Amino acid sequence: QFIDLKAQYHALKAGIDANIQAVVDSAVFIGGPYVKELEEKLASFTGRKHCITCANGTDALQIAYMVAGVGAGDAVFCSDMTFISSTEPAKMFGAVSVFCDITPDTYCLSPESLERQIQAVLAEGKLTPKAVVAVDILGNPCDYDVIVPICEKYSLFLIEDAAQSFGASYHGKKACSFGQIATTSFFPAKPLGCYGDGGAIFTDDDHTADLIRSLCVHGKGPGGKYDNIRAGVNSRLDNLQAAILLPKLEALEEYEIRDREAAAGRYSAAFQAKFVLPPVEQDSQHSWYQYTLLAADTAQRARLIAHLKERGIPTNLYYPTPMHMLPVFRALETYGETYPNAVEHCNRTSSIPMHTYMEESVQEENGSDVEE
Repeated sequence: QFIDLKAQYHALKAGIDANIQAVVDSAVFIGGPYVKELEEKLASFTGRKHCITCANGTDALQIAYMVAGVGAGDAVFCSDMTFISSTEPAKMFGAVSVFCDITPDTYCLSPESLERQIQAVLAEGKLTPKAVVAVDILGNPCDYDVIVPICEKYSLFLIEDAAQSFGASYHGKKACSFGQIATTSFFPAKPLGCYGDGGAIFTDDDHTADLIRSLCVHGKGPGGKYDNIRAGVNSRLDNLQAAILLPKLEALEEYEIRDREAAAGRYSAAFQAKFVLPPVEQDSQHSWYQYTLLAADTAQRARLIAHLKERGIPTNLYYPTPMHMLPVFRALETYGETYPNAVEHCNRTSSIPMHTYMEESVQEENGSDVEE
């Protein structure tokens, strides 16, 4: 299995089943005690003051854009290698996505490219630099020690897109603890995944937290959902999904990150002479959402994928196409940026099975079967 959710369920079956039954018995499906408990535990885990759960990770990002006030004439800066949801809300709200290259040693947003693009937008004078979306790609945190000062220098709203990095850490701070707002996703395949869609938004600011809670429920005011004081959305995490996530969060904290780290170490030992290994920032911890090998070229990648396919071992490409080359964004101004690192990564990357419950014997057998 690429990600074995069935194995995880069997390991956590007693706790998950008991919580599901309790929700069904209570008939409290929207809101409820498990949602409140989960939000408190997520905030504690990440070290943030507030956590507000929502319907999915894309909604979390959209709401973050709404809080930032992103709109027509604004520029939103984002990594050129990510999933479209990181920057999709910019187009929805009439803003313009300005893509930046990645660093070759982390695959995350390049601070140097970010600052070049900010200065290019300012020099052109047509757009107002508004926000930066820092994507912790594949579970590897961005270089926030450099990115945060750049955002402060240009008065930009920083959003941490931690959809892939929940459980990771950067210089002793957990993912979801950076930026004015951080967001994550509970899509089933994510490091902390529910059995459907789900997401969460994190902040340390009381006013921002109140605003997010209002936006999540149709712009509700102090009087509740019929006291609408602004236009919002309908984005809530179900009590049932929160009940499922609670045992998973406990397992993630207790042993899953540790075991994923061990599995990644075994892969790295097997592949170090054959491929470029996944990068890990010094003094940081990867979530190992994916274990991604970088081939020497597209031909070696094609051989790897074909070789594994013959043996029934799945692979996936994260991501096959840089953002600036997607049809929806091709007409955007690139400000002279050619994105060499993002293009190279997209042409050479391939992800192989990675999850906590992979048996070491199976992993060793698969790893030894990969030819150069």
